[in-house]
Amino acid sequence: MLLCIADVLKPEELQTIIAKLTAAPFVDGKTTAGWHARLVKHNIQLDSNAAIAPELKQLVLAALQRSALFQMAVRPKVIRAPLFSRYEVGMSYGSHVDNALMGDPPMRSDVSMTLFLSPSDAYDGGELVLETPQGEEAIKLEAGSMVVYPSATLHRVEPVTRGIRLVAVTWIQSLVRDPHDREILFDLDTARQAIFEKYGKTPEFDLLSKSHANLLRKWVDF
Repeated sequence: MLLCIADVLKPEELQTIIAKLTAAPFVDGKTTAGWHARLVKHNIQLDSNAAIAPELKQLVLAALQRSALFQMAVRPKVIRAPLFSRYEVGMSYGSHVDNALMGDPPMRSDVSMTLFLSPSDAYDGGELVLETPQGEEAIKLEAGSMVVYPSATLHRVEPVTRGIRLVAVTWIQSLVRDPHDREILFDLDTARQAIFEKYGKTPEFDLLSKSHANLLRKWVDF
């Protein structure tokens, strides 16, 4: 399931991140790419040893933890520390799929996330393009918004032709491994919450809650 979520970062958090990244040291993005992705990755990213790195990573992780929509859609078990990437004019990231296993000890990447930090009118190009069976889908969101999508998806970042594109990216191992199962749970949860808000605790709400809980028991993978 592909899902765009607005206003993940508070305005003051976004301002803090942008201000600190402006003077931060960046390194070649190829250092964190798989052997095949290095051939098409042309960007720079925040040096993991930079003094500000822990603070900025924690800001993003805290925002993900408080996002009810993210939690409901992704069901995170493990969230990798975010990377902060910078694309200047001429930079891009060609078509690739994210590594299935990441880190030490390894975690399985089920869901990929891009959190947009630059205003959409601050740069041209730089769209995140997802290559799906239904065709290509180009995504360019407002600053502070994010998109989550299955990590098994081929995707790319189009060349930036004006300005600077700043994003935070990370990967999540979900408690629910199958993306179709996650979508069913998300739809059920959305429906039961809508029923509760409109009618309160009804027999229909109870039945949906029962099915939702039992599917969680069936599909959750610890």
